[in-house]
Amino acid sequence: MGERRDVREARQRRDALDPQVEAVVEDIERLGVPRWHAMSVDRARRVEDDLFTPDGPPNDDGIEFVRNLGFDGPAGEIPVRIYRPEGEGPFPTLVYYHGGGWTLGTLDSIDGVCRAIARRANCVVVSVDYRLAPEHPFPAAVDDAYAAVEWVTAHAGTFGGDPDRLGVAGTSAGGNLAAVTTLRAREFDGPEIGHQTLLYPMISRAFDRGSYAENADGYLLSTRDVRWFWEQYLRSPVDAHNPFAAPIRAADLSDLPPATVVTAGFDPLRDEGVAYADRLSAADVDVEHRHYPGMVHGFLSLTDDVDVADEAMTAVARDVRRALGQ
Repeated sequence: MGERRDVREARQRRDALDPQVEAVVEDIERLGVPRWHAMSVDRARRVEDDLFTPDGPPNDDGIEFVRNLGFDGPAGEIPVRIYRPEGEGPFPTLVYYHGGGWTLGTLDSIDGVCRAIARRANCVVVSVDYRLAPEHPFPAAVDDAYAAVEWVTAHAGTFGGDPDRLGVAGTSAGGNLAAVTTLRAREFDGPEIGHQTLLYPMISRAFDRGSYAENADGYLLSTRDVRWFWEQYLRSPVDAHNPFAAPIRAADLSDLPPATVVTAGFDPLRDEGVAYADRLSAADVDVEHRHYPGMVHGFLSLTDDVDVADEAMTAVARDVRRALGQ
């Protein structure tokens, strides 16, 4: 038991902040951007758009086409953006959910990550613009996320995807939606999902884990920010006990798809990601836990400036390729 605890502590540790990440954080801090929780929802969305929407033309090397489409969801049209790599398909297909605490985020803000995964994993990526809180609280985003997987399963062939090699992925709150989608598919005999990629997932409303204290005023995301996002998302505290809101609350995690879980040392969400990876493994789910001690929340969006982020993106893409049989 002591050896297992030592291994877990090694996986959770944080080293010195990576100097390249530190430089990026300093650039952002010089802009004087307030913390997310200190802004109104409307202002936070405008700031998020300014910070994370690409400035110039994207690097489309390896991307054959990008298309904006929409489909009929549970409460109206759900916009999606499809990225197909160059080459001969059909390709494995990854349904991707952006982050932003279920409150922020757009197809544009996650565009760079989706392009990178489509290129490096050689797969079709379908990015989903699910409904946001607080206008549309839980379970609206969950319903849209699941509807997207059903739609992709039915229509992947029309844009070069293979519905028999299907995965889900997400960043932060999007990692929550990816995890919940696999739970829902298992519970209700839904689409066959071959892999889940959970990037620094936001999957528990319990704030008693060490990383929340250690990174309370953390880089790019603070503990108060996380509390604020949960307040926007949930209809009442009762929802926090629902495993479709907080998947770590699920009593049984067996028979779920193989997973890649990415965590970062300087992230308030670090310990819940570690705990979820451990619980999946204990339930005999095949898990690749990739921990980056010197990184911060959201670091996979920094591949142009941070070498470790670039290496991590390649590793994540390799996991997707292997899992979905490319």
